[in-house]
Amino acid sequence: MASGKAKLMGGRPITAEIAVEIRSAVFGTCTAPPRGDWTRTPLAFLPVDSDYPFGLTSVKNATRGLLSVVQAFVIKYLLFDKRAKEKSVPLDVMLRPNEDDQQVALWTSISNILWNIGEKQRAEVVLPGDTPHIPHSHTYFQDSVTEKLYMFEFTKLEDLQIFIKRYLHYFTEDPGPGTLLLLYCAIFTRGIDKMLADLDAPKGANLVGPSEEGALNVVTLLISGRATPYLHNGVVYVGDEDHYAMPQYGILGRAQVGLLIYEGENEHLKGNSRQPGSRLKTPATPVWVTASCGHYGVMFNSNRELLRNYHAEKRFELHYYTCAGSYISMTVNNQPQEDKGQGNDDDGGEAGEGNGKQNDSAVAFIEALVHCKWMEAKVIYHGSLPANLNN
Repeated sequence: MASGKAKLMGGRPITAEIAVEIRSAVFGTCTAPPRGDWTRTPLAFLPVDSDYPFGLTSVKNATRGLLSVVQAFVIKYLLFDKRAKEKSVPLDVMLRPNEDDQQVALWTSISNILWNIGEKQRAEVVLPGDTPHIPHSHTYFQDSVTEKLYMFEFTKLEDLQIFIKRYLHYFTEDPGPGTLLLLYCAIFTRGIDKMLADLDAPKGANLVGPSEEGALNVVTLLISGRATPYLHNGVVYVGDEDHYAMPQYGILGRAQVGLLIYEGENEHLKGNSRQPGSRLKTPATPVWVTASCGHYGVMFNSNRELLRNYHAEKRFELHYYTCAGSYISMTVNNQPQEDKGQGNDDDGGEAGEGNGKQNDSAVAFIEALVHCKWMEAKVIYHGSLPANLNN
């Protein structure tokens, strides 16, 4: 291990039974290697001298959904937690962390995600040692991570934060399995059996699935603490005259960060279970993970009052970032049509129209995501739109 980085000490070594159970629950099998995306993608920031030093970055792969949730919590920390007592700090200042700020934002976000999953009672962290505890065999295919894990349990948030801070390099080393480690931590904190029950899927289902940028269940696990496919508020009982009504457990409490979904032309996916309820659309802070036709990003606003004051929603700034390093700034005019005056057209209409001509597909899905929350809003873009927001 590199000099200056804490060497892992203590913990319970993973057993063969648990290794088989976790690999099967996440990837569907332990007799074949898992998707390599998860073993080589860390939680890595863009450089502090880049345009977006607040941003996590990765190539397009199955970890993008998980990374987008972490990104949302990082933005929440930088905008609302780090400067909770400061007033009138410009957005460009808040979003230009130095390296120390990046590290604090990351270990704080990881700790908060796990503590929320553990219902603020407990959390479990797993990190790899140097030596495998489980041999390679026809019943277990080694992945160089799972079989080396040590398990640590915490019942105090402060202890969890100290531990994550001390061993943060396990999550950030590039290339490295930081995303897989966080996913494992989330599942062990929730409990494998509970996580599988959350899926409400046939026996043999797994968490990750074939999705190009990651399953929605991974996102809901990290946001809500439960890997549920149901996005409505509370519990809904579903049945018919031939079957008993069975509970579908949705979002049981107001989320710290929200979720907006646009499925495009995939009408067969647009059941009630796919439409986020108010606990996701109106989270505690104006930060949302977004999923647009399977592509993930984060939308955010820096005014905590946006979701508390009706007047703040009439006209406001909104920002969109993806872990591909794409960024869009826009103004959302949510005033009723009859209240919109000539001034709106003068100060933004030309910019919005021009950018629409540059990139119609980008405009379509960005506006569709905005309309998930503000149905009649007009979106006015600032500057040029990235050529491809879905890279």
